[in-house]
Amino acid sequence: MNTNKKTSICDNCWDKIFPKSDKVEHKKVTFRNRYGIALVGDLYFPKNSENTKLAALAVCGGFGAVKEQASGFYAQMMAERGFVTLAFDPSYTGESGGEPRNVASPDINTEDFSAAVDCLGLQPFVDREKIGLIGICGWGGFALNATAIDTRIKAVATMVMYDMSRVFSKGYFDSNTPEMRLEMKRSLNALRWTDAETGMPAPGYPMPDAPSDKVPQFLNDYIEFYKTSRGFHERSVSNQVWTATTLLSFLNFPLLSYAHEIDVPTLIVAGENAHSRYMSEDAYQSVGRRK
Repeated sequence: MNTNKKTSICDNCWDKIFPKSDKVEHKKVTFRNRYGIALVGDLYFPKNSENTKLAALAVCGGFGAVKEQASGFYAQMMAERGFVTLAFDPSYTGESGGEPRNVASPDINTEDFSAAVDCLGLQPFVDREKIGLIGICGWGGFALNATAIDTRIKAVATMVMYDMSRVFSKGYFDSNTPEMRLEMKRSLNALRWTDAETGMPAPGYPMPDAPSDKVPQFLNDYIEFYKTSRGFHERSVSNQVWTATTLLSFLNFPLLSYAHEIDVPTLIVAGENAHSRYMSEDAYQSVGRRK
């Protein structure tokens, strides 16, 4: 599989994993982030809304997913409720630009959310004073980080969020020891020599194709969504693989260092029995008073 090839944009077809609503309009949009990377999104808006000023939401996630999956579903559903919404592919993934493919970055992906705010604010039927974010899974952490720096964002919600910097740096349930962290850094930086010699980043480990009793249940939950007809999409990174060194920039980049500066309405939603619930609970304690 060539993970360095960006799939061409589908302008006139419905390629989502969910049915198209007859209550909203939909169109493909392209916009650039501050680093010049062209991002592709799906804009949803209520029918007959062109002559009004509506509140808007930028939606992204989960980590490794594309806009045709959960974020698009959320975006379309919120458009049915009267919002203008934008579900987008992050830099280096899906239909968006950036080389090499299938790379994540705490800085660039935070910027992707602000670029989505740019795009929404340029729509003639959007009220610039009423733009918010929804971050799903790993994009919950990016959404909070973007809200902490971008004062144009007036509200933020996370759904079963992950703090990707925390998971990559400390492991699930903060189980990594200092020795394990050091060994991970040594391994990843040794891999950089291989990447430099070959001229291209080595792929990481793919998600298994089928559930197994040898892995945690939450990984089986991922597999049963991303690898089956329920949630499969050909452009999803979860159907491909991240570059192995994607983890590096997250190790020394805490996403929620300034969460206490968030001073807009904040909603953090977690599953009662979710394995990641501790990240939502800690984020809730970190964010400002309007929660």
